[in-house]
Amino acid sequence: MHSKALKMTRSLIALMASLVFAATTSLADGHSQSVVYTSGDKEFNAYAMTAQSVPKGTVYIIHDWNGLDSYEKKRVSMLAALGYNAVALDLFGVDAKLEGFEDYRRETGALYKDRKEFRNRINAGIAAAETFLNSSGKTVLMGYCFGGAAVLEAARSGLDLDGFVSFHGGLKTPEGQDYTQTTGKVLLLHGSADPVSGMEDLASLLNQLQTVEVAHDAEVFGGARHSFTIEGSRDFDAAAERKSWQALLRFLNEEV
Repeated sequence: MHSKALKMTRSLIALMASLVFAATTSLADGHSQSVVYTSGDKEFNAYAMTAQSVPKGTVYIIHDWNGLDSYEKKRVSMLAALGYNAVALDLFGVDAKLEGFEDYRRETGALYKDRKEFRNRINAGIAAAETFLNSSGKTVLMGYCFGGAAVLEAARSGLDLDGFVSFHGGLKTPEGQDYTQTTGKVLLLHGSADPVSGMEDLASLLNQLQTVEVAHDAEVFGGARHSFTIEGSRDFDAAAERKSWQALLRFLNEEV
């Protein structure tokens, strides 16, 4: 059971986020739509698609360090076809310059340094999408690489969701944080040869979740490196990508 404090926090975030919808028509089943909103003085643009049938629940996706692009939009489409409302959130803003590694490092680094702003942007995106979709049912937040780290940040913040899924995300817990406020089950999908967050980080995180009795699970893909789901990257691993997607679908069937 979730506390009144958490619900009040979500309500305040919803009020703080100025919601501006990209179109006046309703979102038709199976059709994509932009969800434009603000957090603080920045404007953001999420990408949403409703289920092509009665929705099983809602899945939110947080992008990799290069921002929301065709990769996350493809995942949104895949999930909608499987019966979920799906929304790819934007954590960098519509004015962010994203042309190369230095830009990606600047945007992600700014959020790693300002954890309050990091959480505000996640909360504002979800609040906007919830209002836009008029969503109900269970909800899961998932993310890739940087997005996986963002998912775990949201889990530690006490965000009131039913599940949190990290694909090859950063697993280290920042100093002063823990998982005592985590509300939903955590699923970690990770490569055994990930040079960014290795097996020691994974073991440490699993121990933290176990200690505070947060429901959790993990699947490790032997030999897979960082970014193993990103086709076109040097770390892409087709077998690990396929198995991790299947693991996500099993998780959604159980939790949503």
